[in-house]
Formats: sequence, structure tokens, C-alpha cells
Amino acid sequence: MYQEKLQPHDIEAEEAVIGSILIDGDAFLKVAPFLKPSDFYREKNRFCYEACLALFRRGEAINQVTLGHQLTLEDRIDPVGGSAYLSHLVSAVPTPVHIEHYGRIVNRTAIMRNLIDAAARISAIGYDGTDDVEATLNSAEDILFRVRSGQPTRDFIPIREVLDQYMQEQATAIAEPLSRAGAPIMTGFMALDELLGGLQRSDMLVLAARPGLGKSTLALNLSLSAAKSGAVVGIFSLEMSREQLAMRMLASEAQVDSHLLRQGLYHVFSEAQERRVIDAIGSLSELPIYIDDTPLQGIVEMRSKARRLDIERHLDMLVVDYMQLIQGHNNRGDNRVQEMSEITRAIKGMARDLELPVLAISQLSRAVEMRTTHRPQLSDLRESGSIEQDADVVMFIYRDDVYYTEDEWASRFPDKPYPKNVAEIIVAKHRHGPIGSVKLLFKDKVVSFEPAPVEQEAF
Repeated sequence: MYQEKLQPHDIEAEEAVIGSILIDGDAFLKVAPFLKPSDFYREKNRFCYEACLALFRRGEAINQVTLGHQLTLEDRIDPVGGSAYLSHLVSAVPTPVHIEHYGRIVNRTAIMRNLIDAAARISAIGYDGTDDVEATLNSAEDILFRVRSGQPTRDFIPIREVLDQYMQEQATAIAEPLSRAGAPIMTGFMALDELLGGLQRSDMLVLAARPGLGKSTLALNLSLSAAKSGAVVGIFSLEMSREQLAMRMLASEAQVDSHLLRQGLYHVFSEAQERRVIDAIGSLSELPIYIDDTPLQGIVEMRSKARRLDIERHLDMLVVDYMQLIQGHNNRGDNRVQEMSEITRAIKGMARDLELPVLAISQLSRAVEMRTTHRPQLSDLRESGSIEQDADVVMFIYRDDVYYTEDEWASRFPDKPYPKNVAEIIVAKHRHGPIGSVKLLFKDKVVSFEPAPVEQEAF
């Protein structure tokens, strides 16, 4: 006869965790980073762990006496079983040395219970019979992802928990500068880092310009800089093939003419240039950069791939080149503005879910060409409403030498030197900081940006 199975749990391990903390209050620090009150199957053990957590937050000692007092204040001492149960917990543990092992058992059984619950919810979605298959898959994927990542469904929480988590993350960032909870990703350009504070985790950053101004080049430069500092970078290239991206990065790293490199004209390189190419191949091969050059794909597929790479390699930064090439949900093109709204929201959600900066490249509309100044504005973003709204940072690339010849420049600005290859990175939106601009030098032959000379910065 069929009998319903009990959900996975280990009461002895739960009691061993609480007992170890009561024997040695400092042992709580070994399990606090990964063990949550909700991981406990038996309610009275969860009550005890929550009380230990309350004592820890107030900086008070954790022992049998203080825990009993805290449970009394919370009116939970009787449901727990009184001081007799606390004495039982202490006597049941010979030593607190193995508390982390006990905690891992409790955590593992909690994950198994969450997996069972997720399976039930996914099953309910399957039986729902909706016509929107992509939305159904997306919902199922979100449920399973929360189990894997340990993220509960979001709900109201007190600000104290947010601030506690912030303090823990800052402590981790000091010890491990490139940890998932640590510092932002630096761009490699000091002036831009000072303005942005680096590429902040959970932020959606948009880099936009008209064609030919170096959007992809700058994105690759930022990716290379991040990877050299130890960050794992993923690149979705919907426009260029992985071979084209590799050649661009190789030309930038070796500082050789990208056209000659792409054409395979190695015989025109000097011996020093050949050596730089060989050295660059060696150094680039070791960098944690992953490229997906699938030309036609939707945001659901991209998010799934990004999550899988994050699980396998602990992703730190993601680049999308470029947004307007992402296939929309209905794929009919009858309401592209609405499709872009869904795409930008999904990109922002991906940044938050994976806790990493997503650098999304975007095209600008032709309105830039129609104005006298040609300087880009937020309204120039193609399908601009949702991009401007969802992005945390919007950056434009602008170059005067694209719109003015040397003679035109001399007649308009006789006291200023001609800004040949000088690119202005305009931060037009910065949700968490100031806006402004930074000057960089665009080296088109070697497809790379570098800091502008001091005299160019001031023009």
C-alpha cells in the first residue's frame, strides 16, 4: 500500500548544531554564512536558531542561559520544551568542533525539501495549460534557479537584514576583492572608474553610439580589463562571430593593425610585432572570457545560458552586443517598442538575479545626425523609453572628428586643437552617482581605447 514519504530531514544534525552553539558561542560564526533558520525541519530547533541569531545581532554571548532568556522574551520557551530541552541539546553533543559538518547536513536536507516543493510548483505550472510556452518555461526556470542559488521568493523584510547583509558583504570584499559579494568590476580607465565607481554588481549599464564609433571595441576593452583582474566574463555577440571578436581582442592586446591581422598578412609584420602577437595569444588564452555568438536568440535563451555559465564558472560580468538584435517575445515585429521593454526588463532582472553588471550595447537613432550639435541625448536611444527607464547607467560615445573636418574645426574653434581620434564617453544617466564625461583616445587600427593625453582631456 502506498504511503506518502516524509520529507528529507535530520533531527540529530539539527540538535547537534544548536548544542554546539550552546557549548561554544563562537561556533555560530562557522554556520551563519550558509545556514538559515528556514533550513531547520523541526520547529523548536528553528526557534532556537532564530534566538541565537537575535543574540548574535545584538552582540551578546550565546549560551544556555542567554538562549533561554531570549526564548522567554519571544514567548517560545514552552513550545521549545523549556530549559530541559536546552540541557538535552548540550548533553547530546560531545564537541562543537564538527558544527560545520552538522550544519551542512541540515542545509542539504533543506535543499532537498525545496527541490520537492519546486517540483510540485513546476508540475502545477505544467497542468495550467497556458498558451504562452516561453513564459511557462521562464517561470519554471525561475523556480528551479531559486533552489540552486538559494534565493527565496522575495517578500517584505526589515531594513536591518539588508544592512546586516551589506556589512557581511563589505567584510568579504575586504578579504576577497573579487568575490561574488565583493567589489565592483573596474573598467581599467581611472577617470571612468572615478566617475562610475566601477561597474556595480546588479546594475544594467547601456553603452550606446552611432555605428562606427567603437561601441563593441570599448565593450571588449572593458571585458579584457575585467578578465585580467580575475573576473569571469561572458559575452553574447549577436552581431559578430567569435572569430571576429577574437581577432579584435588579439589586435588590441598585441597592438597590431587589425586589418592586416584579419587578412592573415603576417609577412608584413616586423619581428617585434610577430612576437607580440604570439605573446598576446598566450595571455588571452588564459583569460576567463566566454563567447556565445549565436546570431538569433531570445532573452529567455540568453538568460538560461548565462545562469548555466554562472553555475559552472561563477560569472562576474556579462556583455550583450547588441540589444536591438535580440529576438522579441512574439517575433512578429508589430510592436518593437513593447518587445524592447520586455527585453530591457529581462536584462535588468538578469543583472539582479546573477548579481553582476550587465553591459548592454545599444544603437542610437538617426536623430543624432539631424541636430546641429550631434551630441547624443537619452531620447536618441532606439526604442528609448524602456532602455532609459531600466538602465542604471547610460553611456554614450561621441567624437567630434566624425562630424567635423580639420578645416571646419579650425573655422569654428580656432583656439582649440583638432580632436583627432579623441572620444568622449558621456555618462548621461547614473542612478547611483554623478553624471559627467571622460576623454579617451580611440586607436582605430588596433581597435582599442586608451586614456587620452592630459592636453586632450582639457580641450
